[in-house]
Amino acid sequence: MKINVKAKPNSHEEKVEKVSDTEFIVSVKEPPVQGRANRAIINALALHFGIASVRVKIVSGHISRQKVVEIL
Repeated sequence: MKINVKAKPNSHEEKVEKVSDTEFIVSVKEPPVQGRANRAIINALALHFGIASVRVKIVSGHISRQKVVEIL
């Protein structure tokens, strides 16, 4: 399943908000430096879906706030 994610790095709290079936807003505390925010987004989505983080992959948007994420 592929979902669209709007990333919000440097947030005060970590949360995953469902906008629709395929759109989510993911807020993480990590800054967008050296992939730290991307790793935090992967971990937050894995926790939200109750799966291992290795089953979550960023397909596109590695340096953008708009990302396409694949849930395996």
